[in-house]
Amino acid sequence: MTAPSSRRYGPDLTPPWKRSTPPPEVAAERDLVVEEVGTGFCGAVLRCEKTAEGFTVTLEDRHRRLRVFPLTPGGFLIDGRPVTLVRPRAAAAPSAPARTASGSVAVPGVRARVALPSRIYVEGKHDAELVERVWGDDLRIEGVVVEYLEGIDDLPAIVADFAPEPGRRLGVLVDHLVPGSKESRIVERVGGADVLVVGHPYIDVWAAVKPASVGIPAWPDVPRGEEWKLGVCRRLGWPADTREAWRRILASVNSFRDLDPALLGRVEELIDFVTAPAP
Repeated sequence: MTAPSSRRYGPDLTPPWKRSTPPPEVAAERDLVVEEVGTGFCGAVLRCEKTAEGFTVTLEDRHRRLRVFPLTPGGFLIDGRPVTLVRPRAAAAPSAPARTASGSVAVPGVRARVALPSRIYVEGKHDAELVERVWGDDLRIEGVVVEYLEGIDDLPAIVADFAPEPGRRLGVLVDHLVPGSKESRIVERVGGADVLVVGHPYIDVWAAVKPASVGIPAWPDVPRGEEWKLGVCRRLGWPADTREAWRRILASVNSFRDLDPALLGRVEELIDFVTAPAP
């Protein structure tokens, strides 16, 4: 009598017929419609990108609402079946010169320069993050450092402490720089050949992002006296979480085309000013 044949087992002693099959991997291509398992949010893929928390995917639902989710294994459904979204393969190199987010010709393989003595100051963290997102590659090549002030009430003292001089210039970007504003009165107290203060008309840099890029018809009007960012969240039906709102807004910016010209021109002006050779 022959001995019965035994089933073969690999290093995993679980019988093959009991092993679960991992969800298939699907490239997160633009316009692919998926459902996020944890929240049930259903939308089309807008973009897939690397963030400080890892790779994420941005979805847009039929009401043009945007949500950002991590690419967790089995975290999405397609036609009711679980899948793992992965980054799409990089497209073949274009024949035309590659461009940075600011529209400049990209220079591959160039290392960042040692920082110049000159600086660009912006009002807050969001301003600095937006400038980095669009002009970061250019600034590193030029060796320009961007710092934020957390407001401009002390701008005259800050400029005096920096002590601008030829070869050590200071450029400052100010929010809501319009005639008669508090900001305009502060800026009038600052001057000199080696300092340049420019501004945009918006009460906050959020509004310098084009509404269409964020997926909204327009930035809402918020009455004077109401905290502007929270007022925007309320009127757009977003959670009252300004940090999450800013992450959503910043994720919608992919290049200079997503910004209003009123901001674009001022930042380019500052970069030209602080990188100009000393006379």
